[in-house]
Order: sequence, then structure tokens, then C-alpha cells
Amino acid sequence: MMKPKPMGPRPLLSAALAALFLAHAAVPAVAAQRKWRIDPGQTSIGFVVDGVGWPQTKGRFRDFEGRIAIDFDHPESSHVSFHVAAKSVDVGSPSFDDYLRTDAFFDAARFPTIAFESTKVEKVDDRHARVTGNLTLRGVTRPLTIDVEVEGAAGASARLGFRATGTIHRLAFNMSAGFPAISNDVALVVTTQALAE
Repeated sequence: MMKPKPMGPRPLLSAALAALFLAHAAVPAVAAQRKWRIDPGQTSIGFVVDGVGWPQTKGRFRDFEGRIAIDFDHPESSHVSFHVAAKSVDVGSPSFDDYLRTDAFFDAARFPTIAFESTKVEKVDDRHARVTGNLTLRGVTRPLTIDVEVEGAAGASARLGFRATGTIHRLAFNMSAGFPAISNDVALVVTTQALAE
């Protein structure tokens, strides 16, 4: 299995955001950069699920890795990929974490890796972008679109802050346990800071 190297879900944000939201004029020092590394201490891959009769379930993944390649002149040429260890799911309860790892939900023993590979990066405006790609979960691959927002940019230090959001429809990945009491929609929220190398 992968060693905990938090560098994934954030790549999603990073690539998308950096490539799409930042203008050359606004961040000249950063624009020349094409490779980025995620700051693990400033990255979070989280999710939120609604249920009937109890509070929202909030969780995150602790083990991930990813790569980012950014082309500021041609955002459409940018690419992002990440891999997340399914068994690293954490909702703050060891017993519930173990249940989520079973075949009722992530089936981590059979499908240890959750993967995302971007297929398109689009600039929406100077602060927003849209990243489309393929999400593979429980051995099923489906398209996923992520909206990204630049939360901060420091040209001098070449550090960029990003927030990415999207919605995963778990039924499409054969994850039907608890439905409809547990929502089909899972909100994905990824926040990160990326450093130019």
C-alpha cells in the first residue's frame, strides 16, 4: 500500500486552479513555473454526507499522493492526477472507519486505491476554473467535474492557495448501502497550498 504522502486530492485543485485562475500579469514569477509540490500540512481532502435522522457525516482521507503539471499559456494542456488510499478514510470513529472500509462502502480490501485523472482544464475567470476528469472508485470509472477557486496567491514566494469542490454520486460507483436514508450525493471539498519548485 502507499505510504502516507499527502499529495493528491490537492493536485486536483492545484493544477486546475493554478493553470486556470492565475494570469501572467498578476503572478509573473509563478507563471514561469510548471512543476508544483503540495504542502501536506496545508492540504485537506474532505467529504460530507447527509443522512435522514442524524447529523451530517464529515470525514477525510489521510493517505494520498498526486502530480501537477501546469501550462499557464495553454491551460487546456495542464494535467492533474491523484491516488488516495481508501483504507485511510477517517470520520473520527475507529469502529465507523472500519465499517466504511468494508464492501458496504469503499471495499478497501478489493479496491485499495481511489484515483482521479484529469481530461480537461478550463479557465472560467481569473479566480475560477473547472477541471473535468475520470474518477475511479470501487473499480468503477465515471466522469467527475471539480470547480476550483484561487483563495490566495503570493507571487514572491510562489505559493498558491486553492479550494476545490464537487459532488460524487455514490450510487454510480455501486455504493448503495443505507440509501435513501444516507444521501446519494457526497460533497467533496479539497483545500491546499502548492509551492513552485
